Amino acid sequence: MTEKPPMPRNIRRDSPVLEDLPNVGRSVAADLRRIGVRVPRDLVGRDPYALYDALERATGTRHDPCVLDTFIAAVRYVEGAPARPWWKYTAQRKRTLAARKPPNPA
Repeated sequence: MTEKPPMPRNIRRDSPVLEDLPNVGRSVAADLRRIGVRVPRDLVGRDPYALYDALERATGTRHDPCVLDTFIAAVRYVEGAPARPWWKYTAQRKRTLAARKPPNPA
């Protein structure tokens, strides 16, 4: 059995500051902290849609869908995707949410 080499250090995950992530400024970082995300590494393996739902529950208000796009961008980035503007995830969000809607009863 061959031993795998150690994974390279990923500064995206190891950064101690959420604002170091592309698309994440003070406001989005505050939203993430409100739902328990303290450092970028906390986003690894998380469902951005569940994070968005948790934010809406925590604040008791509906948030602009671009916040969800930003959460998608941040999660994908810390998981190794290239940095992309949050609006590049809008089409993906729309497709995903449309697929989750229950069919209309006839």
